[in-house]
Amino acid sequence: MKLSRGDKTLHVIIYILLTILGFVTLYPFWNSAVISFNLGIDTAKGGITFWPRVFTLDNYEIVLQDTRIVKAFGVSVLRTIVGTFLSILFTALFAYGMSMKGVVFKKFYMVFAVITMYFSGGLIPSFLVNMELGLMNTFWVLVIPTIISVYNMIIFRTFFMGLPNGLEESARIDGCSPFGVFFRIVLPLSGPVIATLSLFTAVYHWNDWFTATIYIDKADLFPIQTMLQQIMNSNIMTEQLTMATKGNAAAADAMSRMQSVTTKSLTMATMMVATLPIILVYPFVQRFFVKGVLVGSLKE
Repeated sequence: MKLSRGDKTLHVIIYILLTILGFVTLYPFWNSAVISFNLGIDTAKGGITFWPRVFTLDNYEIVLQDTRIVKAFGVSVLRTIVGTFLSILFTALFAYGMSMKGVVFKKFYMVFAVITMYFSGGLIPSFLVNMELGLMNTFWVLVIPTIISVYNMIIFRTFFMGLPNGLEESARIDGCSPFGVFFRIVLPLSGPVIATLSLFTAVYHWNDWFTATIYIDKADLFPIQTMLQQIMNSNIMTEQLTMATKGNAAAADAMSRMQSVTTKSLTMATMMVATLPIILVYPFVQRFFVKGVLVGSLKE
């Protein structure tokens, strides 16, 4: 189809605007990566934009030698895996129950669940509940309070309601229990929805820093984002990492590298370490995005 001059002009304008939008969106992240690979004392002079002026890996070497950051990274990985698995499992079970016919008080449960999307108990009641449950200063305080997502439950429920009734009926005739139907038939057919919602849940668990700030006092249980938040709010990053290198065989070498880094360069390197893993997951599940969310929202 031949485009008119007006259509061509409109396309050019759209492409220019999208290019500008993409640049504005991606440049801060790119500049942070560039600073993380640049010599800290050189970065302090300013003028670092698109490429490192004095390339170095000292920032990453110092960050990765800090055992606190390594432990925080491990906590984030474990939290993301465990939290995503449990959240998707229990949310899907809840949604399957809400999608079944003949469930007593189903409408009441549904309304009650939806209300929690708009009104929460508040920070103080949540703090008291978690304290009474013995979750304070434990790994499980990062997982259990968010184990059910009502928004994800609604998407799951809508998808389950769109499945043919004959699948469940035939399985029941063959003697399959409700749990058997759920795990053997429903879940295998829910791949796109599970993949999409798993990514959304994993991103939440990976990026959340506030929960650990409120409920955890032990530095060994801090996830990487909470550690990064503390670093960004601190002006003694260099001194902290200097103390972390004491007692190591390579302490002298680490101290010499410390002379060439700054708080900003170390912060940017820590931010890259905390950000890249979750970004690298996106290409593998991108094809499920549109299909998974649309399939779960076509029927109500």
